[in-house]
Amino acid sequence: MAEDRELAEILRVVGGRALNTFGRQVITTTVLWELYERTGDNLTIAFVGLVQVLPVIALFVPSGAFVDNSDRRRVTTVCSLLIGVVGLLLGAASATDAPLPTFFVILLGLGAINSVFSPATASLIPLVLRRDQLERANRVASSLGEVASVVAPGVAGAALLVVPYAWVYGLAALSSIIAAVLYRSLPKPREVVTAAGAARRDWRLGLRFIFANRLLLPALTLDMFAVLFAGATALLPAVAKDVLHTDSFGYGVLRSAEAIGGATMAIIGGRIRPWQHPGRVLLIVVAGFAAVTIGFGLSTWLPLSVVMLALGGAFDNVSVVIRLTLEQMVVPDDIRGRVSAVHFVFIGMSNELGAAESGLAAALIGTVPAIVGGGALAMAVVALVAKVAPEFRRMKPLGALAPGDGQAPPSPAASSS
Repeated sequence: MAEDRELAEILRVVGGRALNTFGRQVITTTVLWELYERTGDNLTIAFVGLVQVLPVIALFVPSGAFVDNSDRRRVTTVCSLLIGVVGLLLGAASATDAPLPTFFVILLGLGAINSVFSPATASLIPLVLRRDQLERANRVASSLGEVASVVAPGVAGAALLVVPYAWVYGLAALSSIIAAVLYRSLPKPREVVTAAGAARRDWRLGLRFIFANRLLLPALTLDMFAVLFAGATALLPAVAKDVLHTDSFGYGVLRSAEAIGGATMAIIGGRIRPWQHPGRVLLIVVAGFAAVTIGFGLSTWLPLSVVMLALGGAFDNVSVVIRLTLEQMVVPDDIRGRVSAVHFVFIGMSNELGAAESGLAAALIGTVPAIVGGGALAMAVVALVAKVAPEFRRMKPLGALAPGDGQAPPSPAASSS
């Protein structure tokens, strides 16, 4: 009974996040297909990613401080409602055949919302769950997120065959509004003792913590550069139309394939004992992600492309669970928002800037060379991190970590001043 209540509590916490994942996946799937259909230009894909990452980079300083000094539950609720508004605005723009700059302005707003929403949700979970629930919660969150990521592109791809784009954007808006209701129903986050005065507002604390942490920095570096170089998701419209010669439903299947692999790995991962050397595991799965990206780039057969993407999703699922649990275990409560805001710069740069990089590279050298070359660059990053981060390779099990673990000791000069 106690275990059932614990699972119900975890599901309540992560359910809103899964619904938001569904909504954002529907938006991304639909807007990429619609704008590529209009233009047939990979540079359009680049702009879709670029306009969403610019606010993340520009606003991470005030976003982190704002989250640390606000009620995370209220912030996530409001942001989720605003994401629903974005879905409605995109639907209106599509229904009226608005010019491309209108879409880019709306997506710029989505990036600004996400610059607050992501650190707020990331720092909310450790404040409404016990520490011993976090690894399980991340597995459940990953499972639900992967299911949402499987269903959303498939639903969007199938819907695009029979209904106008505007209706699909409306579905994304509805899911985000329901998510807002779930966030509002969560228990009040526990009180956090924060520093007084200037330290409470100092955005540099989050940045300093990450760059001084010999466990968290390598993990974020791997994630950032692996997805920046090896992430091929943004190029799927071009791959579907120009390489595999399939329709919007085939595109939806490709968009779902990574999530299918991720959901499968999430189920398997729940039955595996905690990793004894999670740093080594992270290096291996990121290298695997890069390798299957190269295989995907070379494939000209839809079933093989789907398999490669599914394997990439499985590797990525392991990476996500390790990285999120690591952050939640080693970051002190009073700077979670600021650390999560900087973290989201890494993630935003890897996802949205990765989309921009992929689109630009594909426009310059072609879709297939861009994907294969990106996978090779990601492999090189793994080799570099493995060489320069020995403490990361020797990291102890995640459940044994405590706040502050991995922090470099202050230099003698700093300690004497």
